[in-house]
Amino acid sequence: MPADTWHSGRAAAPGLAAGPLFEMPEASAGRRMQGSAEQESEALRAALGRAIDDITILQQATSTDAAEILEFQVAMLSDDALAEPAMEQIAHGMAAEAAWREAMDAQIAGYASSSDEYFRARAGDLADMRDRVLDHLLGTADVVPPPGAIVLATDLAPSRFLAWDWSAGGGVALKGGSPTSHVAMLARARRVPMVVGLTLPARLPEKAGAATVLLDGAQGRVNLAPEAAEIAEFERRRAGELAAAAHWESFLHRPASTGSGERVLTQVNVADPAELDHLDPGICDGIGLVRTEFLFHDRAGLPDEDSQFAVYRRILDWAAGRPVTIRTLDAGGDKPIRGLTGESESNPFLGVRGIRLSLARTEVFRIQLRALARAAALGPLKVMLPMVTIPEEVSDTALLLRDEIAALGKAGIDCREPDLGIMVEVPAAALAVERFPAAFFSIGSNDLTQYVTAAARDITAVAALNDSANPAVLELIERVARFGRHTGREVSLCGDAGGDPAMIPLLLERGVRNLSMAPAMLARAKAVIAGWSGPLPS
Repeated sequence: MPADTWHSGRAAAPGLAAGPLFEMPEASAGRRMQGSAEQESEALRAALGRAIDDITILQQATSTDAAEILEFQVAMLSDDALAEPAMEQIAHGMAAEAAWREAMDAQIAGYASSSDEYFRARAGDLADMRDRVLDHLLGTADVVPPPGAIVLATDLAPSRFLAWDWSAGGGVALKGGSPTSHVAMLARARRVPMVVGLTLPARLPEKAGAATVLLDGAQGRVNLAPEAAEIAEFERRRAGELAAAAHWESFLHRPASTGSGERVLTQVNVADPAELDHLDPGICDGIGLVRTEFLFHDRAGLPDEDSQFAVYRRILDWAAGRPVTIRTLDAGGDKPIRGLTGESESNPFLGVRGIRLSLARTEVFRIQLRALARAAALGPLKVMLPMVTIPEEVSDTALLLRDEIAALGKAGIDCREPDLGIMVEVPAAALAVERFPAAFFSIGSNDLTQYVTAAARDITAVAALNDSANPAVLELIERVARFGRHTGREVSLCGDAGGDPAMIPLLLERGVRNLSMAPAMLARAKAVIAGWSGPLPS
């Protein structure tokens, strides 16, 4: 293909899409006549109300992965304090749209400059809210791309993405954005191809979008003016991908094994039990990671023992006798929780997070340990500690757990001591894994890669360095897998690398035989495993 017809960006959601180009208008595209201060205030209040209605409808119709994003937006828009600066400007004679934009831009800038990645990510949500309200003020709220279109925009709000019907295909091409943004996460979950960070000419080619635009989400590029031969070649590739996807699905309900017949366990990661509602437990060997942070984001306060126990019981019921590994609260870093995490750390990723926070707040940790011990009496439950750095963090947790089990027993409450394992995500743990009194190990490839390469995935300038295939990362993974084989202790991997088709052969070569991943990745992962016939590790 002629190289100059393609424009490069960054891959955000894999897949191939072809369709007409739809350029998303900026929120300032509409116009309205300015009224009195009272009329402008009322116009802003009405636009806020309609925006809340829009998002509430979306929240009721969407799945759990998007519900938290939308809940945050409804809460913010419902808070009178958010619009207060704009109302003050309106009272001094400014138009509603200008006052709202100015007030929100100031807040967005504050979030975007935060040292905390969580708050930087929320800047995108604030921009979403700003633009949705502006759309209602300016009459551009009903802009919808045609079915199957390639949407071109500077950035795309999560709520707008969720409001559109992607069943006819299509894709997203963004001049801004990030592969780790909320909208990119949603695109991957819904299998909508997406490219971000596109470098485009000031003026698009005259024939751009006249018939067909090509988007390659895996390679992170877009062709805005393809020739007939390019379109034909692209469609051949797309047909091949569809055939491959059908082939992958044929592996979904089979146990995973290599070409040489060696069994590989494939488990699923769960961020919320609602994800299991429409999932057949027969497709996996169990749950390799349950993230419990979702329990702690309720605005009513921190969860009590009974509410946690009810959720853990529900997950065990779904697993139907398969093993379930529940990670204790991994708060801090990019996951702050109101009333629990601190707000003044200069570098939250190197601060009080994971097990460090739990051991600092034992009054909260003991409640979770009690609920887990009760749930362990109902099925094969294991407990995993995040961000472990020194052996004492494991032994101190074991003492707390046994204290609570003793208290439960004295109260006549059924419970059991679950196996206690650790996440291997801090290089200090990987390098000296033999020092840790853990029943099992689960390699967290995301944080392990970040800490080994000293490169965050959400910072564009260094994102290429954040590579799980880095030899140093793979050497640590192999070290942990070898230790597990020699001591008979289970070793799994539950980071993004576990479901990455390019990483799976590298992990198998280094002795990993237990992979946990997002449910959507299982079929292809099993197909990749079946095609591997490398040597057995020593």
